Amino acid sequence: MGVVALVGSPNVGKSTIFNRLIGQRKAIIDDQRGVTRDRMYGKAEWLTRTFNVIDTGGIEIENAPFQAQIRAQVELAIKEADVIVFVTDGYLGVSNEDVEVAKMLYRVKKPVIVAVNKVDEGEHAGGVSDFYRLGLGEPLPVSGEHGVGIGDLLDRIVQNLPPEKKKVESDETTFCIIGQPNVGKSSLVNAILNQERVIVSEISGTTRDSVDTPFVRNGKDYVVIDTAGLKKRGKIYEDIDRYAALRAFRAIERADVVLFLIDPVAGIREQDKHVVGYATDESKAIIIVVNKWDAVVKTEKTMDEYRKKIRDEFKFLDYAPIVFVSALNKTRIHEIFNSIDFVEQAYNLRIPTNTLNGIIQDAQIMNETPLFNGGRLKIYYANQVAVKPPTFVLFVNDPSYMHFSYKRYLENRLRDSFNFDGTPIKIILRERK
Repeated sequence: MGVVALVGSPNVGKSTIFNRLIGQRKAIIDDQRGVTRDRMYGKAEWLTRTFNVIDTGGIEIENAPFQAQIRAQVELAIKEADVIVFVTDGYLGVSNEDVEVAKMLYRVKKPVIVAVNKVDEGEHAGGVSDFYRLGLGEPLPVSGEHGVGIGDLLDRIVQNLPPEKKKVESDETTFCIIGQPNVGKSSLVNAILNQERVIVSEISGTTRDSVDTPFVRNGKDYVVIDTAGLKKRGKIYEDIDRYAALRAFRAIERADVVLFLIDPVAGIREQDKHVVGYATDESKAIIIVVNKWDAVVKTEKTMDEYRKKIRDEFKFLDYAPIVFVSALNKTRIHEIFNSIDFVEQAYNLRIPTNTLNGIIQDAQIMNETPLFNGGRLKIYYANQVAVKPPTFVLFVNDPSYMHFSYKRYLENRLRDSFNFDGTPIKIILRERK
């Protein structure tokens, strides 16, 4: 998937354009200079392309707070990006900061699009030509606040993105390992491979890039992707952490199964929910792995009690199996592979259409749809349209009549009828014409 970086001086409207591109208010918008200190990430779709967008902090000439860190983050964003959008301020004209940013971009052998922001319906449009003197090609007038020219900007981005690489289907099972720093991801990779193939350190955040390692176990091909530790969004200020985060996102995108590591010694933290949220956003099959189980003082009830605690804390992952291991002692590692093989089958499971419709019809007979939004939902027909994850389309009289609790009820009926452990299920409603 392509990567687009938004760069420029402070307060030119990068975050506003970022929100326009990804279609939601994710970045903080404030008139105060330098609000966006760390990079933010989002996903944009335009025409037939999907790509990641990085919002960066503004670069100033003066010695403002965090400028060294911001400049380092911008440089890393540029390094990771396929296309760079240089956002400028059409109201103020070419600034000294713009000239400094342009000097950084002269050395980059990547497509650069100069977006002249705050040009509203022809206002300040006459000054757009002044940005030619930055020497980075034809400037494009836009207004992030009012959406003017955003379509043209997206067109130009898509034109400059590298061709998409077609994913080659193979018999390999690809899984990645995610979790907060220092939960033992690299140690688990070593235990899985049974050899020292990656660096293991007591220092939090040693692994900076994702590392792919193919291997064979019991005659079956696997690829494990080790990732750097993820931290909560908006709380990461070190440039290397944000660089590692994007690599982790890409690893999640490429994997079918995600191993989500928890450290029982440190305990479940609120940030853990944000970390695994990246995997649920991508609708990946998930296995919860409790590492360092050897370090826990146990009774015969400890495992059941901790399992219940996980279920209480991660109600949105009630479908994910839980495995207890010790990477350090290489104990119970086989249970990870039992779960990987099992959830991969669930992730690729197809239900025959006749069987699927029988389940849906029986569900309606056993539990009639409730009155909601002034009507009662009637499901005429169901069809499975995809796997990874299993995705079902229900043809109904009016999608607005579906109450969220009934949708969850149907999902549970599907899970009761087939083993979907470890995989999310998507249910899409379509009005029957």
